[in-house]
Amino acid sequence: MRFWFLDYLMLVKTSGKQTDGAVTIIEHLRREGSGTPLRMHTREDEWFYILDGKVQFWVADGTFEASTGAFVYGPRGIPHAFRIASPTAKFLLGEEPAGFENFVCALAQPAATLTLPPLSDTPPDFEKVGRVAAEFGIEIPGPPPWMA
Repeated sequence: MRFWFLDYLMLVKTSGKQTDGAVTIIEHLRREGSGTPLRMHTREDEWFYILDGKVQFWVADGTFEASTGAFVYGPRGIPHAFRIASPTAKFLLGEEPAGFENFVCALAQPAATLTLPPLSDTPPDFEKVGRVAAEFGIEIPGPPPWMA
């Protein structure tokens, strides 16, 4: 499955359906500046393996940068966010147990190509994203840290 979600490309490598609910793994391709709001998963632990590029992470009250070959673990219940700090970045995102892919499917559109989606002049509907996130146990306590 391949999706355009907000301003990036997501390739679902394995889902809960394939792993009996154990794990979801999604490959991300994102452009510089792309990121997430401050968020906290209540149902799953999350990990990142950086395949190419640099990603700046905010975890609890600390920040750090991860680059190609780095592994970052984010346990449930810990507020975190990230932003791409290189022209593009590619990484694997793992969620255990599975289910995060259902959040993606609720908001994404099928990707027409295996490229980044065209940039939009219309900002995303973050209220809708927040409502759907809450349905999947994802709390969004604030804006991206770099905008706070």
